Order: sequence, then structure tokens, then C-alpha cells
Amino acid sequence: MQLSLLPTILRELTCARSLPREPEPALVMEEEEQVKAYALAGRIDGVMASAYLFHTAHVSAVISGCRTALDLGCGPATQLAQIAEFNPDVHFTGIDLSPRMLADAAAHINERRISNVTLARDNIARLESIADSSTDAVISTMALHHLPALADLKSCFGQIKRVLKPGGALYIADFGRLKSLKSVIFFAYLNRRHQPHIFSLDYERSLRAAFLPEDLRICASQELPRDIEVFSTFLLPILVVIKTPDRGVRDDQCQRLRAMRKELKRRYRSDLDEMRRFFRLGGMKNDPFS
Repeated sequence: MQLSLLPTILRELTCARSLPREPEPALVMEEEEQVKAYALAGRIDGVMASAYLFHTAHVSAVISGCRTALDLGCGPATQLAQIAEFNPDVHFTGIDLSPRMLADAAAHINERRISNVTLARDNIARLESIADSSTDAVISTMALHHLPALADLKSCFGQIKRVLKPGGALYIADFGRLKSLKSVIFFAYLNRRHQPHIFSLDYERSLRAAFLPEDLRICASQELPRDIEVFSTFLLPILVVIKTPDRGVRDDQCQRLRAMRKELKRRYRSDLDEMRRFFRLGGMKNDPFS
């Protein structure tokens, strides 16, 4: 555990009240500068590299054997592209409400010559373009906090259950709202030297807009399939994962994940190992990197 985290952990553990939720101004990210900064700072070799690889590993373990998958709130498709490349036998449909994000996603998918991804514009709380029981898996990474209200979160979870085939796979990851504004500022600007200011500002807004971990748990238990598991980072629930049980990762995939971990810059590799450690302490025992 990094010593720099100890004051933040103690502050969160001793806070009596949670920081009020401040929903982001709009569900759709449309400003060109904002979209470009988000995509640039978030590309696979940027500060989010460790998080991308963590989610790619765990998504792959959950969706093993699936033929189709929806990615809700795919954004510029950086995460989706890595997952799709790692799982070439699965056809993915990336869903987003922002035309600008979808345009950037399409450019990224085409640049990487990925053939198992299509993109569609839809509201993740409604999924009007998706038929009942039509997909083997649903994934979503760091998108739920864009939903305007708790009612929209419940609607999104209800739609996930509707479109999943019986016994379908599910992996959702998002921020959990922190209790202290100081904690939010600490995490939002932790990597300010390595990313555009507008990206740090968007990170701060995202943390302020996150749902409480207990709200995510309650909504999941009420709306999602019964076999889901909910995990959060130990002591400091800044990240929450809602998932169905792992279906396993092949030996060759484990070897590839370990190789990809070694290829990360040392600082990002350390970040990845911290995520693995905090989720393991939070109860997530299966580690595809082991």
C-alpha cells in the first residue's frame, strides 16, 4: 500500500457524511476540445493504461465462450478496442449517446483494423435499439457516472437484464463516490503532470458524479441477474465492479496478460499491481495475471 494513500484512507474511514453527488452537466460529451483531451489522455499508452489492462483481463475472464457482447458507454473505444483485440471470437457492439465520441471511436477502431466491433448510438438507460435476450454479454467500464440520476441507473440495470440472454455474462466497473472533497481532489489531480488539465478536470467531475457504492449494490441486487458479485477496492471504495462469475482464462491468454503487464511503463505497472492488490483485499480472488 502506498504511504501517500494513508491520509486519504483515514479521512474516508472517519468521514461521517458522504459528499453530495454532483451530476455532470450532460450525459453526452459533445465539446470537441473535451472529447479530444479525453481520447488523447486516455489512449492505451497514457495514464489509464493500468486500468485498461486490469479491466481487459477481468472482462475476458467473465465473457469467455460468449459470441456477442454489448459495451455500454464505450466512449472513444480505447478500452473496447483492447478487449476486442484480446477476444477476437467475440463480436462487440459499442453503445454511446455522443456522436462525437462515436466518431472518435470509429476512427480508433479503423486505425487499429479491428473487425469484430460495430458502433451504435443509443441511450444506455433505454437501449431502444437492442432486442430482448439478444446478447451473450454486457460490459461497461467507467460510464455509469454519466447517468443523470439514480432512477436512470436503475433503468440501465433493468435494460441490461432485459437484453441479456439467460445465463449471460456481465461485467460493470465504475467509480464509487468518495466521502471527502479532499479525497476527490487528491485522486483527480494525482497524475496532473502527465495529462491535460481538461482531463484532470473531467476526472474530478466524474468522481463528484459517481454513485455511492451502496447505491450501486442495492440497484444491482434489485435489477440485475441473481448470480452477480459486487466488489470494491479495499477500505477506499473508489472503484466498484459488478460481475457474473468468471468463466476462466486460457493459459495462453494468461501468458499474454503477463507479457502485456511487463510491457507497461514502471509507474503504470505499479498502478496495475495496486489495483490488483486492493481488489484482492476487497474479495476479488481470481487474478488472471497470476
